[in-house]
Amino acid sequence: MESPQPASKQNILFFGNSLTAGLGLESQQDAFPALIQGKIDSAGLQYQCINAGLSGETSAGGKERIDWLLKDSVAIFVLELGANDGLRGIAPAATYSNLAAIVDKVKKAYPDCKLVLAGMKVPPSMGDNYFKDFEAIFPKLAKEKNMTLVPFLLDKVAGNSSLNQQDGVHPTKEGQLILAHNVWSQLKEVL
Repeated sequence: MESPQPASKQNILFFGNSLTAGLGLESQQDAFPALIQGKIDSAGLQYQCINAGLSGETSAGGKERIDWLLKDSVAIFVLELGANDGLRGIAPAATYSNLAAIVDKVKKAYPDCKLVLAGMKVPPSMGDNYFKDFEAIFPKLAKEKNMTLVPFLLDKVAGNSSLNQQDGVHPTKEGQLILAHNVWSQLKEVL
Protein backbone atom coordinates (compact mmCIF):
# COMPACT_ATOMS: atom_id res chain seq x y z
CA MET A 1 0.00 0.00 0.00
CA GLU A 2 1.39 3.40 -1.01
CA SER A 3 1.69 6.10 1.57
CA PRO A 4 -0.42 9.16 0.79
CA GLN A 5 1.33 11.98 -1.00
CA PRO A 6 1.80 15.11 1.08
CA ALA A 7 -0.56 17.89 0.16
CA SER A 8 1.05 20.42 -2.13
CA LYS A 9 1.79 23.74 -0.54
CA GLN A 10 -0.26 26.78 -1.43
CA ASN A 11 1.51 30.03 -2.21
CA ILE A 12 1.45 33.15 -0.06
CA LEU A 13 2.75 36.00 -2.22
CA PHE A 14 4.32 38.92 -0.34
CA PHE A 15 4.28 41.79 -2.82
CA GLY A 16 6.07 44.88 -1.62
CA ASN A 17 9.08 47.15 -1.57
CA SER A 18 12.40 47.19 0.35
CA LEU A 19 10.60 46.53 3.65
CA THR A 20 9.45 43.16 2.27
CA ALA A 21 12.67 42.51 0.36
CA GLY A 22 14.73 42.99 3.51
CA LEU A 23 17.02 45.72 2.19
CA GLY A 24 20.25 45.99 4.16
CA LEU A 25 19.90 42.69 6.00
CA GLU A 26 22.64 40.06 5.90
CA SER A 27 20.20 37.49 4.55
CA GLN A 28 16.76 37.50 3.00
CA GLN A 29 16.02 34.84 5.62
CA ASP A 30 15.89 37.72 8.12
CA ALA A 31 13.11 39.52 6.19
CA PHE A 32 9.60 39.19 7.59
CA PRO A 33 8.23 36.88 4.84
CA ALA A 34 10.91 34.27 5.67
CA LEU A 35 10.25 34.69 9.38
CA ILE A 36 6.56 34.06 8.73
CA GLN A 37 7.52 30.94 6.77
CA GLY A 38 9.17 29.72 9.96
CA LYS A 39 5.93 30.28 11.89
CA ILE A 40 3.97 28.43 9.20
CA ASP A 41 6.40 25.51 9.20
CA SER A 42 6.32 25.31 13.01
CA ALA A 43 2.53 25.15 12.89
CA GLY A 44 2.64 22.38 10.25
CA LEU A 45 0.66 24.45 7.74
CA GLN A 46 0.94 23.76 4.03
CA TYR A 47 1.92 27.18 2.71
CA GLN A 48 4.98 28.47 0.90
CA CYS A 49 5.92 32.13 1.35
CA ILE A 50 7.20 33.88 -1.76
CA ASN A 51 9.06 37.14 -1.21
CA ALA A 52 8.34 39.42 -4.16
CA GLY A 53 9.71 42.54 -2.50
CA LEU A 54 11.55 45.01 -4.75
CA SER A 55 13.48 47.90 -3.29
CA GLY A 56 12.25 51.29 -4.45
CA GLU A 57 8.93 49.92 -5.73
CA THR A 58 6.04 52.38 -5.94
CA SER A 59 2.37 51.52 -6.31
CA ALA A 60 2.57 52.48 -10.01
CA GLY A 61 5.56 50.17 -10.50
CA GLY A 62 3.76 47.39 -8.65
CA LYS A 63 0.72 47.78 -10.88
CA GLU A 64 2.96 47.08 -13.89
CA ARG A 65 4.97 44.29 -12.23
CA ILE A 66 2.15 42.21 -10.71
CA ASP A 67 1.04 40.47 -13.91
CA TRP A 68 4.09 38.23 -14.32
CA LEU A 69 3.94 37.21 -10.66
CA LEU A 70 0.41 35.87 -11.15
CA LYS A 71 1.57 33.08 -13.46
CA ASP A 72 1.91 30.81 -10.41
CA SER A 73 -1.19 30.25 -8.31
CA VAL A 74 -1.69 32.49 -5.29
CA ALA A 75 -3.79 31.39 -2.31
CA ILE A 76 -3.02 34.42 -0.14
CA PHE A 77 -1.80 37.80 -1.35
CA VAL A 78 -0.07 40.17 1.08
CA LEU A 79 0.20 43.69 -0.36
CA GLU A 80 2.86 45.95 1.14
CA LEU A 81 3.24 48.97 -1.12
CA GLY A 82 2.76 52.71 -0.76
CA ALA A 83 5.64 53.79 1.48
CA ASN A 84 7.73 55.02 -1.45
CA ASP A 85 4.73 56.88 -2.85
CA GLY A 86 4.35 58.65 0.49
CA LEU A 87 8.02 59.58 0.72
CA ARG A 88 7.81 61.03 -2.80
CA GLY A 89 4.66 63.02 -2.02
CA ILE A 90 2.56 61.22 -4.65
CA ALA A 91 -1.12 62.14 -4.41
CA PRO A 92 -2.91 59.69 -2.08
CA ALA A 93 -5.70 59.29 -4.65
CA ALA A 94 -3.15 58.01 -7.20
CA THR A 95 -1.65 55.58 -4.67
CA TYR A 96 -5.12 54.34 -3.78
CA SER A 97 -6.00 53.85 -7.46
CA ASN A 98 -2.80 51.91 -8.16
CA LEU A 99 -3.20 49.66 -5.11
CA ALA A 100 -6.85 48.99 -6.02
CA ALA A 101 -5.78 48.06 -9.57
CA ILE A 102 -3.21 45.59 -8.19
CA VAL A 103 -5.86 43.96 -5.99
CA ASP A 104 -8.29 43.79 -8.92
CA LYS A 105 -5.67 42.00 -11.05
CA VAL A 106 -5.06 39.45 -8.30
CA LYS A 107 -8.79 38.85 -7.79
CA LYS A 108 -9.34 38.46 -11.53
CA ALA A 109 -6.59 35.84 -11.75
CA TYR A 110 -7.51 34.04 -8.50
CA PRO A 111 -11.07 34.86 -7.37
CA ASP A 112 -10.73 32.74 -4.20
CA CYS A 113 -7.44 34.32 -3.14
CA LYS A 114 -7.44 35.76 0.38
CA LEU A 115 -6.11 39.31 0.61
CA VAL A 116 -4.04 41.01 3.30
CA LEU A 117 -3.03 44.68 3.22
CA ALA A 118 -0.13 46.14 5.20
CA GLY A 119 -1.03 49.65 6.32
CA MET A 120 1.58 52.39 6.14
CA LYS A 121 2.08 55.93 7.38
CA VAL A 122 4.33 58.78 6.30
CA PRO A 123 6.52 60.89 8.57
CA PRO A 124 4.66 63.82 10.17
CA SER A 125 7.09 66.12 8.36
CA MET A 126 5.05 65.49 5.19
CA GLY A 127 2.36 67.79 6.60
CA ASP A 128 -0.78 67.11 8.60
CA ASN A 129 -3.22 66.92 5.68
CA TYR A 130 -0.99 64.66 3.60
CA PHE A 131 -0.30 62.49 6.67
CA LYS A 132 -4.04 61.99 7.30
CA ASP A 133 -4.96 61.48 3.63
CA PHE A 134 -2.16 58.95 3.14
CA GLU A 135 -2.94 57.00 6.31
CA ALA A 136 -6.62 56.79 5.24
CA ILE A 137 -5.75 54.93 2.01
CA PHE A 138 -5.25 51.60 3.73
CA PRO A 139 -8.38 51.13 5.89
CA LYS A 140 -10.49 52.42 3.00
CA LEU A 141 -8.94 49.99 0.50
CA ALA A 142 -9.14 47.08 2.94
CA LYS A 143 -12.83 47.73 3.53
CA GLU A 144 -13.72 48.23 -0.14
CA LYS A 145 -11.77 45.19 -1.36
CA ASN A 146 -12.59 42.89 1.58
CA MET A 147 -8.98 42.63 2.72
CA THR A 148 -7.56 41.77 6.13
CA LEU A 149 -5.74 44.87 7.36
CA VAL A 150 -2.44 45.01 9.21
CA PRO A 151 -3.11 48.49 10.65
CA PHE A 152 0.52 49.71 10.49
CA LEU A 153 3.31 47.44 9.26
CA LEU A 154 6.00 49.38 11.15
CA ASP A 155 4.10 49.53 14.45
CA LYS A 156 6.61 49.54 17.37
CA VAL A 157 9.51 49.86 14.87
CA ALA A 158 9.12 53.23 13.10
CA GLY A 159 11.10 55.95 14.82
CA ASN A 160 12.96 53.51 17.09
CA SER A 161 16.66 53.92 16.25
CA SER A 162 17.60 50.63 17.90
CA LEU A 163 15.26 48.72 15.55
CA ASN A 164 16.22 50.50 12.33
CA GLN A 165 19.34 50.53 10.23
CA GLN A 166 21.49 53.67 10.02
CA ASP A 167 19.17 55.14 7.36
CA GLY A 168 16.42 55.30 9.99
CA VAL A 169 13.96 53.77 7.52
CA HIS A 170 14.74 50.08 7.07
CA PRO A 171 14.32 47.70 10.00
CA THR A 172 17.20 45.74 11.46
CA LYS A 173 17.01 41.99 11.93
CA GLU A 174 15.36 42.66 15.31
CA GLY A 175 12.95 45.14 13.70
CA GLN A 176 11.98 42.56 11.09
CA LEU A 177 10.97 40.19 13.91
CA ILE A 178 8.43 42.81 15.01
CA LEU A 179 7.19 43.28 11.41
CA ALA A 180 6.72 39.51 11.21
CA HIS A 181 4.69 39.62 14.44
CA ASN A 182 2.58 42.54 13.14
CA VAL A 183 1.76 40.69 9.91
CA TRP A 184 1.37 37.24 11.48
CA SER A 185 -1.16 38.51 14.02
CA GLN A 186 -3.53 39.26 11.12
CA LEU A 187 -2.37 36.69 8.54
CA LYS A 188 -2.91 33.69 10.82
CA GLU A 189 -6.62 34.54 10.92
CA VAL A 190 -7.00 33.84 7.17
CA LEU A 191 -4.92 30.64 6.96
